Amino acid sequence: MSAGRSAGPIALVGSGEFLPVMRPVDAELLEGRPQRAVFLPTAAALEGEDRLAYWIALGTAHYGAMGVEPVPLRVLSREDADDPGLAAQIDGAGLVYLSGGNPGHLVETLRDTLVWRTIQAAWLAGTALAGCSAGAIALSAVVPDPRSTEIGRIEPALGVVPQLAVIPHFDRFDRVLPRLASRIRAEAPPDVMTIGIDEETALVGGLEEWTVRGRQRVWVIDEDDEREGLRPGATLRAPLPTGPG
Repeated sequence: MSAGRSAGPIALVGSGEFLPVMRPVDAELLEGRPQRAVFLPTAAALEGEDRLAYWIALGTAHYGAMGVEPVPLRVLSREDADDPGLAAQIDGAGLVYLSGGNPGHLVETLRDTLVWRTIQAAWLAGTALAGCSAGAIALSAVVPDPRSTEIGRIEPALGVVPQLAVIPHFDRFDRVLPRLASRIRAEAPPDVMTIGIDEETALVGGLEEWTVRGRQRVWVIDEDDEREGLRPGATLRAPLPTGPG
């Protein structure tokens, strides 16, 4: 998938979807766009109905308080993701948001489906696209399993941002899983940049230019496992891959 200059902005969020701390990021994404936010709790589908209800209620209240029309989209399975009625609800969105949960389930549910193709088309036409935690991973190049310490358990993600491998909740994961960053860096394609996004922090941009927003830092992890921390307002240039695909 190749994005042109008409594509909407993207936000990769470390945590905090639908909380007041992330309201300025959502407002930035929606600026100049229809005040309609479609959000998918897909990544939480395996956690049960109570968690789904929690995310839907939280997102609905969050966008309602912003004066934005909230549209929760219950895409919980691949069957849902090929439902024309659900896909049609994406039309007219100013923002499409993938919230947190299980990144592997999110990717496998959406990949090569009508809902995902509709989201891609909307984004390429100018709709903003955001992913938090599992959603941020899904939009990037690869899906690591942060619960595993085994090298090699990394799969392709949806690849909207093919030049980045994303570790959300980085301030927390880097303490409890200190080898995670080096494992992802070692197994990701060589032209993919590994970044950690702290909680309540976002990387906002598109194509190759990005800006840090939120409360903490975004970390760039190099091949020697050295980390450069970027504070809110800092910019990051992330060149697109030059290889096939």
